[in-house]
Amino acid sequence: QVQLVESGGGLVQPGGPLTLSCAASGFSVGSTAMAWYRQAPGKERDVVAIINNVGSTYYVDSVKGRFTISRDNAKNTLYLRMNNLQPEDTAVYFCVKGPAFSTGPRGQGTQVTVSS
Repeated sequence: QVQLVESGGGLVQPGGPLTLSCAASGFSVGSTAMAWYRQAPGKERDVVAIINNVGSTYYVDSVKGRFTISRDNAKNTLYLRMNNLQPEDTAVYFCVKGPAFSTGPRGQGTQVTVSS
């Protein structure tokens, strides 16, 4: 049974860092594409970053240079390192199993709030 559990969210000041984790079970994170999505209040859920099974990455323009997606196959965990966080990054962040992200399994989400 596929299960994804996000953690690491919280309240952070503008300019600060945060690292999100997504612990996976029931499959190997290294065997398929994985993604981080986020959903801000009143907005659609949008992709933030993707890593495919060979390690290639994609970032939405608004987070390029600030966010890094990675995975630890031994721990079967997906990460999102977020630097220089801004108020507009405030959202619930989800990890999603690919390759079909629109219908793939996702976790319950973790809240990230950027505020002074």
